Parts: sequence; structure tokens; C-alpha cells
Amino acid sequence: MLEGRVTVNGVTVMELGTKAEPGKDDIRVDGRRVKVVEQHRYLLLNKPRGYVTTRSDPQRRPTVIDLLRGVREYVYPVGRLDYESEGLLLFTNDGDLAAHLTHPSHEVARVYEARVLGVPDAHDLDRLSRGLVIDGRRTAPAEVRLLPRGRDAATATLVITIHEGRNRQVRDMFDAIGHPVEHLKRVAIGPIRDAKLKLGHWRELNEAEVERLKKAGAHKGAAPRARKKK
Repeated sequence: MLEGRVTVNGVTVMELGTKAEPGKDDIRVDGRRVKVVEQHRYLLLNKPRGYVTTRSDPQRRPTVIDLLRGVREYVYPVGRLDYESEGLLLFTNDGDLAAHLTHPSHEVARVYEARVLGVPDAHDLDRLSRGLVIDGRRTAPAEVRLLPRGRDAATATLVITIHEGRNRQVRDMFDAIGHPVEHLKRVAIGPIRDAKLKLGHWRELNEAEVERLKKAGAHKGAAPRARKKK
């Protein structure tokens, strides 16, 4: 710096102790930009209904980024939750982890509570668990459990675990068996749960949670068996 070899945003800086913000300011030594190792962040949001899972929306609807008050790093949602759904949503700037968590081959579980119209019978539950053909593609097997019913005989609540991330998949699956979803909430992403996180609030994942996520993302599902030639 004392030799005049350092610039910040095009201005030569010679005073020791001058502050600059990595990732925002253009810091150069001898004309070459200094690459700053970005600190990875891992956030968990309890998404309310009425927010789009994207960084920006051409229709000017509220986005999940609007809920991350105080987060200055460029983070993005891992996967999606549709506009009318609520529940747990991860954010990170760790591209490798995000790719592993969202790729179907890693079979990272996503657990939902769905309140549906009517009460699915044993045949309906079997169809969900085996997989359904939606838009010409069969869904992977799911785990489905009917929760004890309350006083409302017109609806039922189920816990369903899937290992894919198709758009509106859970809603489409229940539509396919004739029991449309009234309310959908994601309660777990792989090993991550947090029943105490308030709706619309977020928090940092701790180191142990991040390690568990990385292990879940590193899992490889069984390769499909080759068909025998007849």
C-alpha cells in the first residue's frame, strides 16, 4: 500500500488501515483484482404462504429474499416451495452443496404435512407410495402416513416423504388420487427439522446441521437395475 500498488474502486489507497468490503469493492494489487474467498452461509427459513421462491419476480410479488432481513451475502434458495405453500426452505451460497441436495440421484428426503379434501383410503395410499404417472412421468416411491383424524370429517392430514423436487409435485400427486391439497407445509429437508422456528423467521444452521446436510447430499441412490434381455 505504501508503494501505491493497491487500488480500491479505481482509487489508489496508501493509508494503512483503510477499510474495504470484499465482494462489493473492487480491490486490486498491481492492477490485478484480489480474489476473496467467499464465506459460505447456510440459512433456514420458515416460509409463509404468499411468497415466491425466487430472488426476483417479474409480477412484483413478494419473494422469499424479502424475508432475509440483515443478510448481505448473495444467497439463493435450495429447491422451491410454491406460492401457496409454507414451511422449511434452505438458502446458501455453497453451490456444490445446493447441487447435491437438489439432484434426484442423491435421494434427499423432503417431508410434508398435507391437509387434503376427503379421506384417502388404503388404495389411494398405496398408489401414492408406489408412484403415480404425472405429466407422462412416474414419480418415485413415497412414504405416506395418515394422521389421526380430528373433528373435521371433510378433510384429512397426511405426512408424505418424497425424494424428488418436481414443481408442485405433492399437490399434483394428491390431485391425481382425487384429494386436492387445502394446506401444505414442509416440515423437514433431509436431516433438518425445526418445529420452533416461527413463520416468516430465519436462522443460521449450526456446524453440526451443515455436516449432516453434507452427508445427506453425498448419499447416492441405488443405480437402476439393467433389464434382462428376453
